[in-house]
Amino acid sequence: MPARRALLHRVPMRHPGDTSAIEALFAAGAIAPPQVAAVLGKTEGNGCVNDFTRAYAVQALSAMLGRHLGEAPEAVAARVALVMSGGTEGGLSPHFLVLGIAEEAAPNPAGALAIGTAFTPDFAPEEIGRTPQVEATAAAVRAAMAAAGIADAGAVHYVQVKCPLLTSERIAAARVRGRTVATEDTYHSMGLSRGASALGVALALGEVAAVPEAAIGADWSLFSGRASTSAGVELLRNEVIVLGISRDWAGDLTIAHAVMQDAIDLPAVQAALRGAGLPGDGGQLDAAARERLVAVLAKAEPASTGLIRGQRHIMWDDSDINATRHARALVGGVIAAAVGRTDLFVSGGAEHQGPDGGGPVAVIARRG
Repeated sequence: MPARRALLHRVPMRHPGDTSAIEALFAAGAIAPPQVAAVLGKTEGNGCVNDFTRAYAVQALSAMLGRHLGEAPEAVAARVALVMSGGTEGGLSPHFLVLGIAEEAAPNPAGALAIGTAFTPDFAPEEIGRTPQVEATAAAVRAAMAAAGIADAGAVHYVQVKCPLLTSERIAAARVRGRTVATEDTYHSMGLSRGASALGVALALGEVAAVPEAAIGADWSLFSGRASTSAGVELLRNEVIVLGISRDWAGDLTIAHAVMQDAIDLPAVQAALRGAGLPGDGGQLDAAARERLVAVLAKAEPASTGLIRGQRHIMWDDSDINATRHARALVGGVIAAAVGRTDLFVSGGAEHQGPDGGGPVAVIARRG
């Protein structure tokens, strides 16, 4: 049987509904529409409850892919993981990461990037941020690993999850049925949903043995070093993308990860670069290395202590700019200085994703 080969292209967007760069990939033969397994996007909204740039991008992608595939947009959205992360503060550049799967004659004996996707059922409002979301996410991660042919959890380097949040309408619907929800604060629901999803990843990968419901959004000693979760209003289920290394896959793409202990942990970024075969010696990547760099994915979170290495930060105290927006700009700047690029997939809100104030960072590159 032929081996599978992961495809990954990073393209810019002029606005959240701009899919022209992806269609240019199709026209150039770089990837074919049926090969698309997932699209990740960084959109220029506020990343909060009312960030409709995410839904706008999903709608545009579904319509565009449906047109090329001869399918209804709803059918595309049901099958292809469309994970939009809002917020490109600071110098971060809006962009798409297009992930696909092709066939190759033989696998790479050294191992290569492997991709697997899976979806949970839709969640009822009362399940968001609670044990059912943890357990369903863990099951979906295991299913995505199986789809990628990855049996060893240690070979998984990054798990991207898109998860839902609570709105006033969803809270009211639960109340009518006599159900309670994890929180009636819609913004806080984003953190609980991200946290429950991240702990589901940790459970599936063996990073934690169990997840008491009371620990969600409270016990920061429980976390995944490989989970990246992003909440949005545009869906009710969790969409899961597993990225890892498999000797059954072909191609020259590889992936490595590290865990930033705080928002300015440059050595962790450099460790991830070295793990992916790129220079990580303290200098900015040169032009040749930047050409081999395919994607950087990271989480950003303000430390709950209000401190970074003993110095006070005001991210939680700024009533004008949301704390996660500050964090994305800060971490994005640190990574951009290391790699010499600004089209970075830096997602805010790292509840149970890395230690308090830190977060996972993954690098995907072409082998030299």
